[in-house]
Amino acid sequence: MPKGYWIAHVDVRDPERYKDYVSTAKLAFERYGARFLARGGAWDGLEGTGRGRNVVIEFPSLQAARDCYNSPEYQAAKAIRTTVAEADMILVEGAE
Repeated sequence: MPKGYWIAHVDVRDPERYKDYVSTAKLAFERYGARFLARGGAWDGLEGTGRGRNVVIEFPSLQAARDCYNSPEYQAAKAIRTTVAEADMILVEGAE
């Protein structure tokens, strides 16, 4: 079964409050087997519009990635994130 991935590009407006999002989301990520492959860090914009923070999260499956996003735990974190950051997020199925 192919893995699933969250790919997020984020501009954080309030770094201190964003920490609350990260700590609130942690429970959902642990519950659904998330593994961070990229979490912030240096980046080069090659094409298109970039955002200040880029995140890639691996899950055991696309369904696990979807379930994590839709979970009550993550939705509580999302409620915080949407007040302190702008984000583009997609779910992607990995190659076998």
